[in-house]
Amino acid sequence: MHILHCHSTFSLGGKEARSVRLMNMFGNAAQHTIVSAVPDALGARDSIASHVRVAFPGDAAPPLTGKPSLPRYRALARYMQQFDLVLTYNWGAMDAVGARRLFPKRCPPLIHHEDGFNADEAARLNWKRNGFRRAMLPAAKAVVVPSRTLEAIALNIWKQPKVRVHRIGNGIDVAAYQGEPAADAIPGFQRRDGEIVIGTLAGLRPVKNLPMLVRAFAALPDHSRLVIVGEGEDRAAIAAEAARCRIADRVLLPGFLPHPHRYLGLFDVFALSSHSEQFPISLVEAMAAGLPAVATDVGDVAAILPDGQSRLVVQPGHDVRFAEALQILANDPGLRNRLGTANREHARSHHDEAAMIAAYCQLYAILD
Repeated sequence: MHILHCHSTFSLGGKEARSVRLMNMFGNAAQHTIVSAVPDALGARDSIASHVRVAFPGDAAPPLTGKPSLPRYRALARYMQQFDLVLTYNWGAMDAVGARRLFPKRCPPLIHHEDGFNADEAARLNWKRNGFRRAMLPAAKAVVVPSRTLEAIALNIWKQPKVRVHRIGNGIDVAAYQGEPAADAIPGFQRRDGEIVIGTLAGLRPVKNLPMLVRAFAALPDHSRLVIVGEGEDRAAIAAEAARCRIADRVLLPGFLPHPHRYLGLFDVFALSSHSEQFPISLVEAMAAGLPAVATDVGDVAAILPDGQSRLVVQPGHDVRFAEALQILANDPGLRNRLGTANREHARSHHDEAAMIAAYCQLYAILD
């Protein structure tokens, strides 16, 4: 099977990590062509296994962005005809969905995936985009979402028939997180005796609300440190906030690091500060590594965590409560251990990737 993947971006984030994991699992059962609405955003490419047959056509493929027009959509539809299956991801790939809607003749089946929204739709969905989705998504054989929140949006706002909406929760290779972390996995980081390490894994983008995390962390004692793993346009703003709070020497920004199972276990507490998420894989990874978590109540976060952790799940915008939740865990090693153990067991029993992979294989009709 030859699959065309149309991504909003192919930088290594949650949806890209899942897509690559599935490609690696499919092995010789499929070959892949990947196009990105942001042509230079191909950071996830390095995570594709060497045995996977994959092509990146670049300018040889029609662009996924541009002013909507019949010639653009016709060109996209003609390009899609050479594939057996088209997979589209997020708003940035919706023009490919529109192309199949307007020019369905001889086009292969298309499955659309929605994983969440950027800062411009964190508080309120864009009515124009909602209208476009309602008009174009009938071209999709299925619409895949990872969270209950997005499932409700697909059904009630985008008006998709229930039979075509598939909620498949994100899963990870839980077993990979059971071993000891590598002491040298984070450049520039070495644990100090008696230190409390707050850590997060996120793209450095406004929707992740990381300057707020810096301010919340600033209230912790001097023997604590904050490690923010990731890269993005907000790096300077995060560093500036750390300097303003006079804690720059306790905040480490090591950049993007692959293979989170190698370093998440170096943290004592995981923090998720986002304005918007749906089913954050980073939270599941932290749970699998045995970490307690403080998180904003976005998407399915409250459902991902075990019961009984509501005081550590804070409404977005309640910055003082977020700081207080960090302090609760920083001051109580026994609580950290109990919650970390509960999170690890919950990740093993509820968020292992086996069920996710089986669901996608069935939907894509691969490895039957």
